[in-house]
This record gives sequence, structure tokens and C-alpha cells, in this order.
Amino acid sequence: MRVLALETSTEYCSVALWQDSAVVERCELVGQKHSEVLMEMLDALLKDAGFGIKDMDGIAFGKGPGSFTGVRIACGVAQGLALGANLPVAGVCTLQALAEASSQTCVIAALDARMGEIYHAAYEKQGDDWTALSEPRLCKPQDAPLVPGDDWFGAGSGFAAHGAALQARYAGQLQGMDGVAVPQAAAIAALGAAQFVLGLGKDAAEALPLYLRDKVALKTSEREGR
Repeated sequence: MRVLALETSTEYCSVALWQDSAVVERCELVGQKHSEVLMEMLDALLKDAGFGIKDMDGIAFGKGPGSFTGVRIACGVAQGLALGANLPVAGVCTLQALAEASSQTCVIAALDARMGEIYHAAYEKQGDDWTALSEPRLCKPQDAPLVPGDDWFGAGSGFAAHGAALQARYAGQLQGMDGVAVPQAAAIAALGAAQFVLGLGKDAAEALPLYLRDKVALKTSEREGR
């Protein structure tokens, strides 16, 4: 099985090709230039591998949460490619991608959502499968859902932006953390491939984002505390 994956929910842009459990990935720090570089990265990845888009069995994409614009880019490109090549798609939660890439079995994934909030989820790995002990949500770091046990690993920019609050919230439960971890296409590809193996691929029209938040900026009065 061959799966093409893309992830654009943060300031990084990454693409990956998963083939029978082997993954090749390209990743660049692009700021807000995803739309300018994504197709070029995908073309280069496929060219180096000697494949075309129609040689794929499916397309996986980071569906969010994350940057509104970035998530829409991933959804739109995945949808367009899948429609053109008549391929199924698999949307993968960026928080689960953080857990997958961590090499840990109990992961609290937290991305900085700005405005004093985080995108949060907690996952436990059993065999090859992840179980969400706390489903993806938007919350204040000090109100993050509690989890059982004391062998958790923290992953994602939420721990860089709100490390003190999260360490206080999970006092004694965190055995380590990586605040610079970002969702990347290699993990998206692996998780997407698992969906395709189970027959859970969807029609291209269902390449939809996971936003969690409708409001993207504070009002002036809110910024000033009025």
C-alpha cells in the first residue's frame, strides 16, 4: 500500500510517502507560505520516489486542529488530488499525530491555540492502536482535562507556551515533555494508512477540517481586559 500525506496546520509544511510501513518525508519551516510551496514539495517527493499520484492507494492529511488557513490548505489540496486521481482520503487529527510521533505510550498532546488557550487531547497506545482518554478540545491550560496515572509524556507547542500551567495541572504525572514537537506528515501517513487498511477511507468530498474554534481573534476590549 502507498499513501501520500500532507500536513500544514502549523508554521511547518511537510509531505510524506508511506509504502508498506516505510516512510519518506520532507519538512520545511515556511511560516505562512504553505500554499506557495506545498505542491512543489509533493511533486519533488513523488518524482524522487518514481511514482505518480495515480500510483497511490489513498491520501492522508492533517485535518486539524491548528492554523485555520493551514488546515484549509491541507483539506483543499487533499480533496483536489483525490478527486483528480479517484482516490480515498483519510483525515488525521494533528493531536493524534503528535502522539504517534512521540514514541511514547501515554501522551498528552497540546498545541498552542493562542488567546491563552490550547488544543488538547490525551492518548494511550494499546498494541498498535491509540485510544483517546480525552477527546480533542479547546480549553485553558489550567482547565485541561485530568488524566489517570503518572507516566504521561507531554508533546506539542502548548507545553512551550503554557508549560508552567500544564506542569501545575499535571503535577507529578508528567515524566517528560517536548514543547517543540509539531504535527508532521510522516505520522499523518502512518495513521492514515491504518485507516485505509481498515477500509475507513472516505470520499474526497469528505475531506473536512477539524477546527474546534470559531473565533480566531480577541476583540480590543477583551485584549485590554475590559
